[in-house]
Amino acid sequence: MLATLLIYVALNFSTVWVPARGGTYVEGVAGAPRYLNPLLSNQYLVDGDLCALLFNGLTRLDERGEVVPDLALGWEVSDDGLTYTFELRQNARWHDGRPVTADDVLFTVRLLQDPDFPGSPDLSALWRSVKVEKEGLWTVRFTLQQPFAPFLDYTTIGLLPAHVLEGVTAAQLPDHPFNRQPVGTGPFRLVEIATEEGEPVYAILEANRQFYGPIPMLDRIQFKFYPSDQAVVRAYEAGEVAGIGHVPSSALAWARTNPSLNLFTLPLAGYTLVFLNLRNDAVPFLQTPEVRRALLYALDRQALIDEVLDGQGIVAHSPILPGTWAYNPNVRKYRLNRERTVALLKEEGWQPSTSPGSEWPTGWTKEGQPLAFSLLTADDPQQVALAEAMAEQWATVGIQVLVEAVSPTELQDRLTARQFQALLVELILPGDPDPYPFWHQTQIEEGQNYAGYDSRDASEWLEEARQTTDRRRRRELYWRFQELFAEDVPSLLLYHPVYNYAVDKSVRGVEVGPLNRPGDRFRSVASWYIQLRRVIQSEASAR
Repeated sequence: MLATLLIYVALNFSTVWVPARGGTYVEGVAGAPRYLNPLLSNQYLVDGDLCALLFNGLTRLDERGEVVPDLALGWEVSDDGLTYTFELRQNARWHDGRPVTADDVLFTVRLLQDPDFPGSPDLSALWRSVKVEKEGLWTVRFTLQQPFAPFLDYTTIGLLPAHVLEGVTAAQLPDHPFNRQPVGTGPFRLVEIATEEGEPVYAILEANRQFYGPIPMLDRIQFKFYPSDQAVVRAYEAGEVAGIGHVPSSALAWARTNPSLNLFTLPLAGYTLVFLNLRNDAVPFLQTPEVRRALLYALDRQALIDEVLDGQGIVAHSPILPGTWAYNPNVRKYRLNRERTVALLKEEGWQPSTSPGSEWPTGWTKEGQPLAFSLLTADDPQQVALAEAMAEQWATVGIQVLVEAVSPTELQDRLTARQFQALLVELILPGDPDPYPFWHQTQIEEGQNYAGYDSRDASEWLEEARQTTDRRRRRELYWRFQELFAEDVPSLLLYHPVYNYAVDKSVRGVEVGPLNRPGDRFRSVASWYIQLRRVIQSEASAR
């Protein structure tokens, strides 16, 4: 009888380790915070990282890029697609304990609508076309001037507390102390930013135990700020940090083989491309689709990714992201085909120059004009290397390209002014797949249609797609657009970037899915843990 009892006790009261609350996760990042303010945080990656933990919008993007409720419990859309009515959570609190109400929504939107708003002009212009009203403390109604299917994507922007910033104008936002002493709604709250000689060296975030969502297992997250990604890697090796905010390509081989690290390689919502200026009279041949197709056939984009980016990219075949509901997997795909490049150019009347012993032409002319253009790029070492590698590939078939590297500020200025022949740039895309801003006719003069792509068919499809809330119809229209884009090749799509993130294996529960922006790596942060505790096995099984 005694032996039977002992066996019963052993089976039912053995202990196991389970996650416990507590502990501090320390992550190193390159750069330092400037604007801990969700309306301004898109200028610096570190700001976006911290704001992802400190603030929330009415909605958020999930790992599939779908808009889901956040501070809002849900919403309703009128039959005509003009009115969106949001119900707010009544249990959401600011970090100072005050409730989140419709007043905070109105305050935030009115800052965005201010003509002096210091952030994105396109973002401000969109919100100025929206009427916002409150219906009591917990209900907000937005009225649009015309149906706009991507509107929900704009409601992911973080809210600001009206009671803290009352009386502050949009023009005052960049210099306001709030940017260093933010009051948000997120799963963590800022408790300290330490500085040396006026520059931030670390920030400590503490778990928000009043958070309306899952309460974090971690007590704190400490961000340490370093001058470069390489310096963060060295800090990990020295035991200063447990996470590497961004693993540079130079450290990937080390990270892959480090037994103490979990490495996450994730696609980012965006793509790198070469904008071709179709309205620059100095390079009229770029206005010819056959020449543009010839340029793309002459590129080995996978080799560019492998040799310049250490494999950190995915060849792009469409201006709409793969994996989204709007992506057309059947679009025409261009792979290296130098024979096709030569054939297309000859069909268009270009005359090749040849040299003895050369397999490919060494140059091309048509009516006295050489097939040559300049490629503008930022003076970032990797971007310059990429541009020069492309120039070498084009030179193989006799297309002469001069690489010109300038500062990022000058690159942006010349892009905006359309003062380029071809320009290498990376675009970061929002959650909604709407490509209207970059490729619609109305955006040619002052918008973001930097290439000057002038297709009435494409523009009509993009117009209708952003005005209907019928997703099946939107998909059909976007599929048509992608097929036409692949035929016209108004610019040269290169690759979708990937993001590399590493966390020490002492930090458990880390799951990271596809990223719309780097700060999305903290999407599952509530379940990360460091501490463990023993419990009776039967108790653990019941959890």
